[in-house]
Amino acid sequence: MSTVNGGISFWYAQEGTPAPREPLPGDTTADVCVIGGGYTGLWTAYYLKKAVPFLNIVVLEANFCGYGASGRNGGWLYNGIAGRDRYAREHGHDAAVRLQQAMNATVTEVIDVAAAENIDADIHHGGVLEIARTPAQLARLKAFHSVEVAFGETDRRLLGARDTADRVHVTGAVGSTWTPHGARIHPVKLVKGLAATVEALGVTIHESTPVTEIKPKHAITPYGTVRAPYVLRCTEGFTANLKGHKRTWLPMNSSMIVTDPLPTTLWDDIGWTGRETLGDMAHAYTYAQRTADNRIALGGRGIPYRYGSRTDNDGRTQPAAIDALRDILVRLFPRLAGTPIAHAWSGVLGVPRDWCATVTLDRSTGLGWAGGYVGSGVATANLAARTLRDLIQQDSGQSGPTDLTTLPWVNHKVRPWEPEPLRWLGVHTLYAAYRTADHHETTTHTPTTHRLATLADRISGRH
Repeated sequence: MSTVNGGISFWYAQEGTPAPREPLPGDTTADVCVIGGGYTGLWTAYYLKKAVPFLNIVVLEANFCGYGASGRNGGWLYNGIAGRDRYAREHGHDAAVRLQQAMNATVTEVIDVAAAENIDADIHHGGVLEIARTPAQLARLKAFHSVEVAFGETDRRLLGARDTADRVHVTGAVGSTWTPHGARIHPVKLVKGLAATVEALGVTIHESTPVTEIKPKHAITPYGTVRAPYVLRCTEGFTANLKGHKRTWLPMNSSMIVTDPLPTTLWDDIGWTGRETLGDMAHAYTYAQRTADNRIALGGRGIPYRYGSRTDNDGRTQPAAIDALRDILVRLFPRLAGTPIAHAWSGVLGVPRDWCATVTLDRSTGLGWAGGYVGSGVATANLAARTLRDLIQQDSGQSGPTDLTTLPWVNHKVRPWEPEPLRWLGVHTLYAAYRTADHHETTTHTPTTHRLATLADRISGRH
């Protein structure tokens, strides 16, 4: 059987694409206009409507809810947040600890709300296991573990090779770190359930309605303009499609594969009974989950960036990316060498120039935005949405500052990305350096991180 490539994602192949909602019928007004029907936009609408039920909230979505990263991601609901180290440098360690604690609590928040709203998203709260397979990776893993503990994760555990194998039998694993602040989800089940919940609360969702330009109190579409005191940009990897935002966030590509369901005999060998989300310490990061129907879904970088910040239409990924991900799968689990790959797909995530996730409300214009999650958006979108809610309530005089509005990522400013062709050359050069560093560390078993990866981190602004 050949591998299905594209069709948005495997998650949609399982669930089916939703029945289309009506596009915007013409000019209208609202109290809040949300641009983007992914996790950030839908959670924002949810929390605003729950806080102030009489608000007239309109969500505008270019395709259908969950068309972007919210319907294509790896299903990691976890406590990672992009930019924490930079926020610690700029605002102090204690401020960054508060941000991390908020992210830890966000994992539980999503699980609890899904249960309260009867959203069945195949959630399994098994934590996050990140493994090392080379001496250099082990050194990075131990350093990473120490940093996480220093930021308040006292319930995080450092595991040796034997304890790692007891959880999941990854060939060559020499150690791992585990945190309870993570869960596996089915991304599409969550986004479809959230969209239905938001609609039931009285939020209006217009699909097939691309916003071409955002101005203070105006969201402009081919079908009409929505006028609202607050206009919130929740477009993540598709932000470059908006007028004037070509260089705001870079749409980074990530690709995924999923196997056929594995037989019990293979699971007996692999283990993974805790169904933790699984990552590694390679520079070209890999992420995986054991799905509810006993497949392995695994992702990583394919072609990292398309010239001119272009994004795909249907989720197709390059054959070379599929082959590379299959090779990673087999290196982790050699017994899967003959296992068919059922589906492959890709999507984009939003990357700011300094790799820092942010949430902002400009009180002078009523324009707000959240995103730049750099691949950690499943949970971060929820925290961002609750923060936007609090910022709007504070701005409208309904409340004062809250624990969320004083977090260090609020109103963070970042410079734009370089113009082309520098943007394209830079991203492809950086990821070539990361791949070279991974290959060198694997083949030489050096205990130190390769200098190319250190240089790439410095140039990219990641550290």
